Amino acid sequence: MARLGLVRLLVLLALAGPLLLPAAARAAPDLPAICERVAEMASAQTGVPVSVLKAISLTETGRRHNGAFRPWPWTVNMEGKGVWFDTEDDARAYVYKEYKRGARSFDVGCFQINFKWHGHEFSSIDEMFDPLKNALYAGRFLRDLYAETGSWTKAAGAYHSRTPKHANRYAARFEQLRNRFVAEDGAPRTPRLPTDPVMRARQDAIPTIPDIVLAQAEAQRSRNAPRAAPPPEPRVNTFPLLRTGGNRSTGSLVPLGRAARPLAGYSQTAVE
Repeated sequence: MARLGLVRLLVLLALAGPLLLPAAARAAPDLPAICERVAEMASAQTGVPVSVLKAISLTETGRRHNGAFRPWPWTVNMEGKGVWFDTEDDARAYVYKEYKRGARSFDVGCFQINFKWHGHEFSSIDEMFDPLKNALYAGRFLRDLYAETGSWTKAAGAYHSRTPKHANRYAARFEQLRNRFVAEDGAPRTPRLPTDPVMRARQDAIPTIPDIVLAQAEAQRSRNAPRAAPPPEPRVNTFPLLRTGGNRSTGSLVPLGRAARPLAGYSQTAVE
């Protein structure tokens, strides 16, 4: 009887084991769902298709989690080095430490908002980490880019970079990832696949590589690449009588560098 009682006690302990664990251990938060939920909320408030916002978040912060490729809210890209943190506190502590060191070009949150270019739109770094505020800012910016380009794919490319080669590569990844979520928009879309087999193979392989990992790889390649000698500076003709007629155009009043501001995912130093 004593042995039977011991067996029964062990069975009861096994069944009750989960109930004896701390609440945090019993119900581990589904962190990727944070980004997915705020994408839905931002879509409702800004009018940006939810497929666009979810694809941007996945392109920016995607990682393998429990066997699935999903976004991660506590992602930081610090000057080209991407890191996924388990908690918001850990992510913020890392950013504060680097900020005190002098770092200013870093991206945070579900939509990887860049502090250097867009930090002035937030009251603090803490606010940039707020998932919903991060998503709302991304939604408003994407809406403006759509008004400019007339295409969500082009808007996504510009969200990342104004440099065509970087924008086009990013847009290809975005387009493929967006196809996972188009049913949530209520309107089916036909995926536009490249006809060239090499380009198709490259595009098919892209979604498993998070954006922040690509940033690190490209930054490393840039550091290892041999530097070409700078071109000779043009000689200025200082003799008025030797000058011919010039260009009568007034030119752009906006510095080119200002148009090249990236929003998120990469800093200029990381990718260009």
